[in-house]
Amino acid sequence: MRPRLAPRPANQSRPLALNPGSSPSRRVALESLACGFGGLALRGLLSEAGAKERAESAATGAARSGAFGASPDSSNTLDPLAPRPTHVPARAKRVIFLFMQGGPSHVDTFDHKPLIEKHDGQAMPFDDARVLANTGKRASTHRVMKSPWKFKQYGQSGRWGSDLFPHTSARADKLCFVHSLHTEGVAHGPATLFLHCGSTNFIRPSMGSWITYGLGTENENLPGFVSIAPSAGNGGPRNYGSAFLPAAYQGTALGKAGSPATEATIRNLANPRFDHGQQARQLDLLRTLNTEQVAARGRDSELDAVIHSYEVAWRMQNNAPDVLDLGRESAATLAEYGLNDPATANFGRQCLLARRLAEAGVRYIQVTYGDNTANPAWDQHSNLPKHADHARACDRPIAALLDDLQSRGLLEDTLVWWGGEFGRTPYAQANGTGRDHNPGGFTMWLAGAGVKPGFAYGRTDDFGFAAVENKVHMHDMHATILHLLGLDHLRLTYRFAGRDFRLTDVAGERIDGILA
Repeated sequence: MRPRLAPRPANQSRPLALNPGSSPSRRVALESLACGFGGLALRGLLSEAGAKERAESAATGAARSGAFGASPDSSNTLDPLAPRPTHVPARAKRVIFLFMQGGPSHVDTFDHKPLIEKHDGQAMPFDDARVLANTGKRASTHRVMKSPWKFKQYGQSGRWGSDLFPHTSARADKLCFVHSLHTEGVAHGPATLFLHCGSTNFIRPSMGSWITYGLGTENENLPGFVSIAPSAGNGGPRNYGSAFLPAAYQGTALGKAGSPATEATIRNLANPRFDHGQQARQLDLLRTLNTEQVAARGRDSELDAVIHSYEVAWRMQNNAPDVLDLGRESAATLAEYGLNDPATANFGRQCLLARRLAEAGVRYIQVTYGDNTANPAWDQHSNLPKHADHARACDRPIAALLDDLQSRGLLEDTLVWWGGEFGRTPYAQANGTGRDHNPGGFTMWLAGAGVKPGFAYGRTDDFGFAAVENKVHMHDMHATILHLLGLDHLRLTYRFAGRDFRLTDVAGERIDGILA
């Protein structure tokens, strides 16, 4: 909250050091007036900021009014996360996004391409995106490299999966594979921002922020948008930030990539100095003072926001610790998620925490498997076998999450979304032992609310290099996920800097072929 400037009493003004009958020197005058100039500048900046906030607040009401067909009621003035109606009937109430940072190789996981094995070691021409970006040359010759892992078909659906993900592949009848993704950005930074925010360079709101802006939250005692173990690189906080949307819609980060998941918690929830009763009396006093302020000053957006922040903090302090406490889970559940295995314990804890947050009504939960190193986790340019370590760490927890959600009836209205910012090439990078980035064709999968289970949509070419059939742009994926939540991506807009913005910008088509 920005402070309001009160007029300085006359007796506190610093007098000019003048001799009777003389004029101040230039140095004395500038020294004496400097603070005054600074105060005028600060007052001007705060006035501009206040005007901007008031304009944005009005724009929020206008945008949401246009998007939802009704102006926000008075209760929403104090609670920007109050639940809101949808554009169309929703199939999903919430989303769990399992973000595989760095780009797992689709041709080594879920996109089976027998021709890669047949032509292993042969030099063939490909329109390499990285070569094109660096040199302007389209076609270049590369050595085809087969997958080190075997593929087989799983379930009644017969979907293909590799030995990298045996547990997840065994749930193929729950999964809806989209094999024809393509995206913007050949480097991690732009592609990661595009995945999360729909833009490669401009500062735009993240997907979770758009969703909470459009729908509010299911649980007033918790944040509407949580990012578990986000990475500091490749966009960092922008990947869960609200940008020009009001700050109430930004994600709450729990922990960070590369740190133990045991540290994934909300800081300063506990107050060791005062017991619950004392804190309740403090809040009652604040409520009394705030009521008097409202009576004296009338309704004020800044004061409303302060009052709301106290109320939310109190509710979170009394509810979030229980949700974040995995000790309330049974030993069998902890074992299913792999918490008793050092290889799976970290990501298993993240997935179990995601299930607890979903069960508690958090609207959008972003779970990152990654790190804070220069090369993101799945980024194997010269050591493709390293994929095995990452797959082992998250395969079992992902399968446990799917089973757990289904057994609790949560998969019916929870959408699980898996994938990275792009795929990888079917050939060896620089004739080495790894694969380069591939934004032209890759795989993601969805499970749960509103998508066809045991289904495959779209296709890459025979080598898995480029999407060729039922191509799905990342904006299309965004539009479809919003639709499953009951939001029309064309109508979910926010006016800023003189134009209407949306997650899908001026693109995006719903993928009707995957809808159940």
